[in-house]
Amino acid sequence: MEWQASVLGFGTRCLPDDETKATRMLRYAIDHGVNYLNLPYLYNASQREDLGRFIGRALQGGYREKIKIAAGLPAALMNFRLDFERYLNTQLQLLQIDRLDLFLIAGLDRQTWPKLPLSEVLRAAETAMANGRLGYVGFAFHDDFQTLRTIIEAYDNWTLCQFQYSFMDIDHHPGVGGVKYAAEKGLAVVIAEPLKRGRLACKLPRGVTEIWTGMSEYSPAARALRWVWNQPEIATVVSDMNSLEQVKENIVLADKAAADTLTVPEELLINKVRDAYLKLKSIPCTACRGCMPCPLGIDVPRIFELYNDAIIYNNLEIPRSIYLDEGHRIEDCNECGLCMKACGRRISITDWLQKARGLLTGDK
Repeated sequence: MEWQASVLGFGTRCLPDDETKATRMLRYAIDHGVNYLNLPYLYNASQREDLGRFIGRALQGGYREKIKIAAGLPAALMNFRLDFERYLNTQLQLLQIDRLDLFLIAGLDRQTWPKLPLSEVLRAAETAMANGRLGYVGFAFHDDFQTLRTIIEAYDNWTLCQFQYSFMDIDHHPGVGGVKYAAEKGLAVVIAEPLKRGRLACKLPRGVTEIWTGMSEYSPAARALRWVWNQPEIATVVSDMNSLEQVKENIVLADKAAADTLTVPEELLINKVRDAYLKLKSIPCTACRGCMPCPLGIDVPRIFELYNDAIIYNNLEIPRSIYLDEGHRIEDCNECGLCMKACGRRISITDWLQKARGLLTGDK
């Protein structure tokens, strides 16, 4: 990359409704060295437009020139080249800018990747880069290592890849191996949701709280961030902050952030916390995907992941929101039993799917 991103990126998912407070947060971060701004795609059109207009106003007065803006469109919504162009033009208008620094093809995985009109989208992106409306192109990914490798090898000019990654994600989607591989291929690695949307920082299970107790130098949130920053392959960690106090705390942490600085006791502590969370897992699914593909298009491993997350982190709201955004339809299951015959762990998949439906949709 021709520009260096700060180790702390500013996420906008949790901004307060008070525009004065939100503007103060963003400008304070920029004044203290944060130069990467992440705009997630919000499926609610009104919220998406409101966020874009707010950012445009907040970056006036010289702040636009001090920060790089990354915005993305889910791959599932890009069926034609015009979808890319329409999204880019809309973002430029909402933000009141003439150039988007980074465009992310978001939500890439083994299902959306084959359906993406890659050549059309990339031609449109390269045209936008050539005429100055776009700086760079990257992608946001959540799937296995093999799919990641396929995507990276498909295009020589990826600048950046973004992963959802925390100390709970060392083995999957795409895990430590995926982070290292992307960095080895020359991509800047940006991490989103290092606290799993705050679930590693609040409403902690009793067993986890007991492990953290006595290690008062850092909060659970700070330790989670330090764990991510400890990995030299990671360029930027995006934190979704909702108060000025959080901004200040994260900037202090970022100023001290450095790779390979966690002590052995700290690493062992985090390993214990991870194990404590995993013991709460209800469905013993390893996401091997032996049960896939489902003839009705039901993504069983993903649904089980959302169900387990709801239990592990004692949070229904986030998994339910993801379930709806990703368009899952457990109700389409006709209990054909093919998935159970293929499951090496002999999980009673149809029974668990009905439990997941009740938990994630509220349906009985």
